[in-house]
Amino acid sequence: MAILKGLEERYRQGKKSIAVLVDPDKVEDPSQLDPLIRLANENCVDFFFVGGSLVTTTNMGDVIRHIKENVSIPVVIFPGSTLQIDPAADAILFLSLISGRNPDYLIGQHVVAAPILKNSRLEIMPTGYALINSGKTTSAAYVSNTTPIPEDKYSLAACTALAGEMLGLRLIYLDAGSGAERAISAKMITTVRKTINVPLIIGGGINTSEKAITALEAGADMIVIGNALEKDPNLLTEISDKVYDWNQSVKSER
Repeated sequence: MAILKGLEERYRQGKKSIAVLVDPDKVEDPSQLDPLIRLANENCVDFFFVGGSLVTTTNMGDVIRHIKENVSIPVVIFPGSTLQIDPAADAILFLSLISGRNPDYLIGQHVVAAPILKNSRLEIMPTGYALINSGKTTSAAYVSNTTPIPEDKYSLAACTALAGEMLGLRLIYLDAGSGAERAISAKMITTVRKTINVPLIIGGGINTSEKAITALEAGADMIVIGNALEKDPNLLTEISDKVYDWNQSVKSER
């Protein structure tokens, strides 16, 4: 549980983390990831997340192996289904879609995946996954056949996250969805952060350094950046510099 324990320790220290999300569907050849891998390595990215709501290609393993061959950053599977399990990764977010009421994504697929994961070397990271409405139907909401939490129902999101923590989930992930029109609001993040005592991951719609810092200041312990880097790779440098400054300031206070 080295990766999870490390993330929990960073949370206790008040340090922030960055994850870069790679969707295998958008990778025709793993070598096209080389510029992103170099950029992530230069900017001290903490994790690579690999996966998506609907992976229609068979190259997920190739993508994971290519990243691991070129950088020491941990690779964590961000699965959309039980088909997205590959032993080449370091860990997997064992996602329970706590914002929905579809039993298949609350526990059903987990039952199928459990014996496979038990026999793998993948580190299991129990994660409460909650979709937050971002203004349009996202792939995650459509594929999972669930309704996201309304973006102005702060208490509902907080209670959902709290229930996940009480069930023993070690991480809470609020996601506006890939390519979201709007990032999750600071008020939503702050409300959830004040309610739970586990690391909080925020993803979806973070396409500017200002939105990234807003999320971090509101209480996010990790931000996940994906689609935005396709349009502006330099965004990673901007965000990384701010996260580095944040973590240095926390370190100097201790």
